[in-house]
Amino acid sequence: MTRQQFIALVEQSRKSLRRFLAALCCGDCALADDIAQETYMKAYVSLDMLKDPDKAINWLYRIAYNTFINHTRSARYHVSTDTLTNLPAKDNADNAFEYDNLYKALESLSANERTAILLFYLEDYTLKEIAKTLNISTDAAKQHLSRGRRHLRLIIENQQ
Repeated sequence: MTRQQFIALVEQSRKSLRRFLAALCCGDCALADDIAQETYMKAYVSLDMLKDPDKAINWLYRIAYNTFINHTRSARYHVSTDTLTNLPAKDNADNAFEYDNLYKALESLSANERTAILLFYLEDYTLKEIAKTLNISTDAAKQHLSRGRRHLRLIIENQQ
């Protein structure tokens, strides 16, 4: 992959990768931006490891997920629900808490469940692509997705 192709990959994936990471980080946009930047740096340094340029987006998401997991392990990262209520609105005050309940619900899921849910619903990944990103079997990805749905359903039912 050439430098220009990598720049095109960054432009193509920037918004969706940031959205994925922001949700994975339960609304902590600053952390999501840091992880996205680190992801792109790691990807650029590792370009020679990309065997199939047609799968560059999946490869990039795998790097992003691994970077997120490494960060959670090293920093013992945890967003409290109190932090979520203090997040500033980007567009206007009415949108400040638009996703607050979703982030609170996602926070309670395991990292694998959260990632499976986000990749499936936010990025339209197949179970096979989720499995590859998480480095697990397709059956395990299916289980994480099913458990994540069940946990989210219980959380939503308890909120009402």
